[in-house]
Amino acid sequence: MTTLRRIATLLILSSVVSGLAISSAFAQPKPGHLDEVLRQMDAASLKFQSTEASFQWDLYEKVVQQTTTQKGTIYFKKEGPVTVMGVKMVSPSLKIIEFKNGLLRLYDPSIDHLTVVDATKNKAQLESFLTVGFGGSGKDLAKAWTISDLGDEIVNGVQTAKLDLVPKDPALRNNCTHMTIWVDPVRGIELKQSLYLPSEDYRTAVYNNIKYNQGVDTKPYQIKTDGKTTTDSH
Repeated sequence: MTTLRRIATLLILSSVVSGLAISSAFAQPKPGHLDEVLRQMDAASLKFQSTEASFQWDLYEKVVQQTTTQKGTIYFKKEGPVTVMGVKMVSPSLKIIEFKNGLLRLYDPSIDHLTVVDATKNKAQLESFLTVGFGGSGKDLAKAWTISDLGDEIVNGVQTAKLDLVPKDPALRNNCTHMTIWVDPVRGIELKQSLYLPSEDYRTAVYNNIKYNQGVDTKPYQIKTDGKTTTDSH
C-alpha cells in the first residue's frame, strides 16, 4: 500500500450527499472566468493565515454499499511557508488527526493508539492533496491539478467557483481520480469538496461555521500520549 493510499485510508477520503444548501442551477463559465478565479486565489493566499470550521464527511464505500458520516472540527494554519492541519473528529467516535512537518499522525484515544505516516519524501504532493482550497494559491493549484471550470454556484449564500480537479501526478492519480471543489476565491476557502477514488468510493466534505483569519486555539487538537500509548509507523 502506498503512503498516499495509507493517508487516504486514515482520513477516510470518500463520501456522498451533504446537507449544504446549493443552488439547483449554476452559471456557465464565461471566457476568462478560470483565469480570474486563479488570480483571486493568488491574492487570497497572500492574506491567508488560518481557517477553522466544522465539517461533515459522508463516506460511501462501494464494497459494502454503506455510507458512514463523520463530524468534527478542522483547522488549517500557515506556519511560515507551509500549512499545518488539525482535525478533531467527535462523531461517531473521538479521533485526532495532525499533519505537520511531513508527518501525518492519527490518534485514537479509545484504544490509546497512535498511527504515524512519514510523508516527507512526497511532502509537496501530500500538501497539494490535503490543503487544496485552504489558502493555496491559484498558481499552485494549476501546477498540481488539471482544472475544469464548471462555473459559479451559490453555496450557503456565498458565491463560489466550482472547479473539477484531476491530479497531474500519476502517483496521486492512483489514489484520487478527481475531485470537485466549491471554493470562495476571494478568501481562498473551500466550502465543499467531492472526492472520488479508483475504488469507486467517494466523499463529499462540507464545511460550516467558518472562521477566517481569526486565530486558532490548537489545544483541542493536541495529541496527548503517555507510556502506555501503542504506536505504529509507516
